[in-house]
Amino acid sequence: MINDTEIKEKGFQILAQHLGDVEAERFIALIQRESFDYTKWRQGIDEELSIEEISRKAMDLRNKNTEKGY
Repeated sequence: MINDTEIKEKGFQILAQHLGDVEAERFIALIQRESFDYTKWRQGIDEELSIEEISRKAMDLRNKNTEKGY
């Protein structure tokens, strides 16, 4: 099993590889800044989606929650 630091490093490397450094940082900031129910969001994600599609779905959910005042 890898430790938390290694998970964060690998996760960021994957995001950066697919989104670029700036967009990966932006994605992380969006997740941290907004109220976000990861479990609810994850239930709607098809495991065969690309990182770009997952990012778009996360941003869409964030926008919907912002409109509802969450």
